[in-house]
Amino acid sequence: MSQSFDIIIIGGGVAGSSAALTCLNRGKTVGVVTNPMETSSLYKAEMVTNYPGVPGITGKELTELFRRQLEESQAQVIKGRALSVMPMEDSFGVAVENDFYSAKALIIAAGITRENLYPGEAEFLGRGVSYCATCDGMLYRGKTVALIGNSEEARQDVDFLRGIGCEVLHFDKPGKCVITGDNKANKLSYGGKEYDVDCVFIIKDTVSVQNLVPGLKYEKGGIITDKKMATSVHGVFAAGDCAGKPYQLAKAAGEGNIAALSACEYLDEKR
Repeated sequence: MSQSFDIIIIGGGVAGSSAALTCLNRGKTVGVVTNPMETSSLYKAEMVTNYPGVPGITGKELTELFRRQLEESQAQVIKGRALSVMPMEDSFGVAVENDFYSAKALIIAAGITRENLYPGEAEFLGRGVSYCATCDGMLYRGKTVALIGNSEEARQDVDFLRGIGCEVLHFDKPGKCVITGDNKANKLSYGGKEYDVDCVFIIKDTVSVQNLVPGLKYEKGGIITDKKMATSVHGVFAAGDCAGKPYQLAKAAGEGNIAALSACEYLDEKR
């Protein structure tokens, strides 16, 4: 699938929903890439007491409100993981699972990924390390691959890879994995043993924003932005937890609104 929008928003939480609604109000076409709401930190919150207008609400209830409003809007909700962003001449390409979308501007509202990267993961991403078995699996048909992950998606990917003829080493209790190689990842160390592999598939709920967009600048774990939520990459804006502390819902909603207004202004100036 390939589809174009004025603006793509990566993240369908508070910041992403706020950004999407504002962009729509400014007459822009919007695609929102989002994981299942059950994977968000807010969904798991026992009680939210500091968000104006909704006193004494559970995280699950509030998440469902945001998602319902987003799905009932004119935004196209794209369910899946954003795997990479490719800056092009006057737009951005976004790979979501095995589909591809493009937009003239991008808003990152992906929250934060608290899990650490495995040694070698970032270094060999695209060179023997992949986040998508259905995207890249056929490249390794008949070869030995490792898959790290314990989710239902990871188990389905193991079956898929074996179904196309791969020998799959499945590590469903991820421990201290180290990925090494020369020009390409070809070894995985795990549990004191070293395995020869042709590819390492790492299946996560989210991909760290630090691996999404080439050229983004970070500080203290957050994307650096100016007051208009513009990042170091022209045409890319960020909002919410991924733009740094404090990790609060009201901040995320406000930054999402600002990022949307700035993205719309950026597009209008390009006309």
